[in-house]
Amino acid sequence: MSAPFSTTGSTTPASPVVFTPTTRTAENQSAPQTIELPPLDRCDVWDVPFDRVTMAGAVDRIEQLVARGRPSYVITANLNYVMLHHEQADVPEITRDADLILADGQPIVWRSQLGPDPLPQRVAGSEMIHKLACRAGQKQWGVYFLGGASGVAEACAKRLARDYPGMRIAGIESPPFRALSEAEQAEQDQRIRQSGAQILLVAFGQPKGERWIYENYQRLGIPVSIQLGASFDFIAGTAKRAPKIWQRMGAEWAYRMLSDPRRLVPRYGKNAVYLMRALIDDWKQTVRRWGMSPMD
Repeated sequence: MSAPFSTTGSTTPASPVVFTPTTRTAENQSAPQTIELPPLDRCDVWDVPFDRVTMAGAVDRIEQLVARGRPSYVITANLNYVMLHHEQADVPEITRDADLILADGQPIVWRSQLGPDPLPQRVAGSEMIHKLACRAGQKQWGVYFLGGASGVAEACAKRLARDYPGMRIAGIESPPFRALSEAEQAEQDQRIRQSGAQILLVAFGQPKGERWIYENYQRLGIPVSIQLGASFDFIAGTAKRAPKIWQRMGAEWAYRMLSDPRRLVPRYGKNAVYLMRALIDDWKQTVRRWGMSPMD
């Protein structure tokens, strides 16, 4: 298995931090149902497929995936993910097998509006985690929280359980910042499989989280797995989301970059360069369709 964390420039815990809740309940042990879901409308933005759903539609689809019971995963794709989709050879395969691909980036939504089937809105993972916790409370789902620095996943899980009564904490685990041994991996697998969780939330960073889910989701058997990046930190209070006006302007990335420039300037700088190149390519293709040379 690939290591979910890098040890570069970080302190490595000696062992996983694990919180194990009560034993799984009978209602969470039901066999997967034979439910076939109709495909969603999709549109391509910069050669990446996105499902044309609203936030409410995304949560409804996840409920359908939970009801179906077969292992699946959801991708919340921002501009960085789109860039990685073109730069890293295995990412398109990860995208291809996802059951739901959400546009977690305003530039993606804006670009889709130039085509015939635009995306209805941005579906931000940092907002969706609250909607999912609310639905989990209503349906009494179990949610397993995996990843983040020591204490972050626990604080996030307990905050959501407090705010959305009925949501069951199926497990909390902050793995060490290194590759797990074979025995540790087997123990982690057992904890997750026996947790009775309907949803597995992963915070390993991008694309490590998506890659880890892709490599493990079938074996773990959880109905829905989602990599949600910094959402644990936002809820735990160890990071702050941009004010609403920054979000509406599509500049949440800039706010985050300014809040942690040493770590995020290199990443967002690469994203900005990619975006400029993509827009230039869009312009060239448009000019060609008009039967002109891009240099005319």
